[in-house]
Amino acid sequence: MKILAISDQESKLLWDHFDKSYLEGVDLILSCGDLKPQYLSFLATFTHAPVLYVHGNHDDRYKETPPDGCICIEDKIYVHQGVRILGLGGSMRYKEGSHQYTQSQMRKRVRKLWLKLKFHKGFDILLTHSPAYRVDDDNDLPHQGFEAFRTLMDKYKPAYFVHGHVHLNYGRKFKRLSTYNETQIVNAYEKHYFDYLE
Repeated sequence: MKILAISDQESKLLWDHFDKSYLEGVDLILSCGDLKPQYLSFLATFTHAPVLYVHGNHDDRYKETPPDGCICIEDKIYVHQGVRILGLGGSMRYKEGSHQYTQSQMRKRVRKLWLKLKFHKGFDILLTHSPAYRVDDDNDLPHQGFEAFRTLMDKYKPAYFVHGHVHLNYGRKFKRLSTYNETQIVNAYEKHYFDYLE
């Protein structure tokens, strides 16, 4: 399965200089948040692949203008071609605003998912906005990751963890790809294609 992961910055290749060939063979689009809803709607128009998304900390506008033709998977497990995708958007709470959580609030969100996790027997891809705590995150509060994401990876050992929020242009310390135990981590900043191998 070919997956396109996107986050935080609209790709000029996919929007300004759009060519349908950029979406050729893509089976699934995963958005990690902080993208214009019009951008997601645009991509959904030119592909038969589902466009799944979670919210970033700057996505208050989605309430007024939700992305057309796209599927929000916040606090859900969405199954596509047998692949189970768990969505948990938002960032660490650093000011007033939507889609921001304390460590405790994120743990509570995860605890509420126990029945879905049991029913689906875990998940294969964790889709979030923020990284996991001390796994490719940063020291400042707005860009700190969530401990609950590490707990989920420890327990369910998903094949992939796809996130955004820490932009690759922030500095050399942020990587496009890394690993945590058995999980391949993808930083979806702007765009990244990868093959989900079963």
